[in-house]
Amino acid sequence: MTIRPRRSVLYMPGSNERALEKARSLAADGLILDLEDAVAPEAKALARRQVADAVKAGGFGGREVIVRVNGLDTEWAGDDIAAVAKCGADAILFPKIQSAADVLQAILMLEKAGAPSTLPIWVMAETPRCILNMDSIAGASPRLACIVAGTSDLGRELRIRPTPARDGAVGALTMIVLAARAHGLDALDGVHLDLADEAGYEAVCRQGRDLGFDGKTLIHPKQIDAANRAFAPTPAELEAARAILAAWKEARAEGKGMVVVGGRLVEKLHVDEAERLLALDAAITARDRAAAA
Repeated sequence: MTIRPRRSVLYMPGSNERALEKARSLAADGLILDLEDAVAPEAKALARRQVADAVKAGGFGGREVIVRVNGLDTEWAGDDIAAVAKCGADAILFPKIQSAADVLQAILMLEKAGAPSTLPIWVMAETPRCILNMDSIAGASPRLACIVAGTSDLGRELRIRPTPARDGAVGALTMIVLAARAHGLDALDGVHLDLADEAGYEAVCRQGRDLGFDGKTLIHPKQIDAANRAFAPTPAELEAARAILAAWKEARAEGKGMVVVGGRLVEKLHVDEAERLLALDAAITARDRAAAA
């Protein structure tokens, strides 16, 4: 089972050369080098050059490197895609995706720019139309690997009042996870903007995990540790997973049709989840080693 940990994925402004350099030493699983929201119009060209150069230079260890380009309907999209299509990024993130047709257009633009056929794309889910089209978007192309919730833009368009429990956003967040799981994709929760609200941030990390997200997008390095903890298997979960696999293997060897662990019936679905948790833990360990190298 091949899994890439995406517990913490940090946005880094492409126009800030110092931030791009610092990104190489952070404990985030992934880095989104941003050409869109974090970059002022007058700095777009500078950010484009700096991000392409930074990715080509490498040195990010085991951290996944994603470039977020500007929206397909903006004046910057074509130049962004031309600059980063062959720079060596692990994925390209497209914002403001509204339909499956948008996904196909993004891929066509990448292909025309000479991007490798194996280069994955990610998409932002941040508009009402996108949420309503979530299933067709998620199934639009095998090159799509991850859906990122854009909760700030989505909340504004839905006129959601911000609450600690994100009551107004839960329906949309669930639709993102449903579509991702239906098509074998990863899903990342949106950002938490209040950097002073540590307790609230940890609570929404747990909420995102419990909703089924694979990780959280972040706006500041101080948010990395809490996301890494929330979206990693706990020691108790790993212990239970090992016990399930051991009992299942023993039962199969003895020809038994029923397996009980800790007083609970174990079925194949529990075995599959146990294997996923252990694979995720192994992937996290491998990423940490690569990042430290």
